[in-house]
Amino acid sequence: MDWTSLLNGSGLEDIQAGTVVLVIVAGLAAGWVDAVVGGGGLLQLPALLLVPGITPVQALATNKLGSIFGTTNSAVTYYRRAHPDLKTALPMAGIALIGSFGGAIVATLLPASVFKPIIVAALIAVAVFTAAKPTVGELTALRHTGRRHHAVAGLIGLVIGFYDGLIGPGTGSFLIIAMVVFLGYNFLASSAKAKIVNMATNLGALAFFLPTGHLLWGLGLLLGLANMVGGYLGARMAVRRGSKFIRIVFLVVVGVLILRLGYDVLQENILHRA
Repeated sequence: MDWTSLLNGSGLEDIQAGTVVLVIVAGLAAGWVDAVVGGGGLLQLPALLLVPGITPVQALATNKLGSIFGTTNSAVTYYRRAHPDLKTALPMAGIALIGSFGGAIVATLLPASVFKPIIVAALIAVAVFTAAKPTVGELTALRHTGRRHHAVAGLIGLVIGFYDGLIGPGTGSFLIIAMVVFLGYNFLASSAKAKIVNMATNLGALAFFLPTGHLLWGLGLLLGLANMVGGYLGARMAVRRGSKFIRIVFLVVVGVLILRLGYDVLQENILHRA
């Protein structure tokens, strides 16, 4: 098979079959992780960066294209099996889309390294809180009602949507814990809504990237198919296993996020001092 034709003339002539297979496997695993707790970008984006000749912007744009297939499929699966409250999820998703678009714009102006130390600190706080309170997120006990509930949900969507457009890793995890802590949903209900909102944040970032010509359509669509399969399997397992299972996977993914972003911060500080 001519793997270069997969990239639609993007100029990445050196790609090998093994690299494409690695990207597909990463997309499958990322779709599963994203469907359960988010954070699949930790697997998918580094795999894309292994493609010879690809630029970071091309990798980011193609990652969003692949991810939107997985999040859409996961959102549909959760909707059919967990019946999330769309009166909260849809307005939240609309606001998150706007936030994501804004974050993508800012990403072209400010380096992600400015925000990474803050994100690492926030992730550590999230991990400690979740581990210290084993019963948090087991049951839904809404903290707000009426307009206040929707206002808090909208604020969560705006802030985390902006983060997704700006940096991205762990967006689904941040959405889930924010809905558990600030809205009072259990992990399963939060995960179901997070997929709808995450679908919107991916769409918002794509709306920015589409006109720029950075998308590698062939590779992105192949990645999307792998994401869909992984997302479907992950969503089914999450619904079947429930909130306790999601909480365990959540802590694992957040731990990996802390290590990965913490390593990036350490490396950037070393390079800066050198």
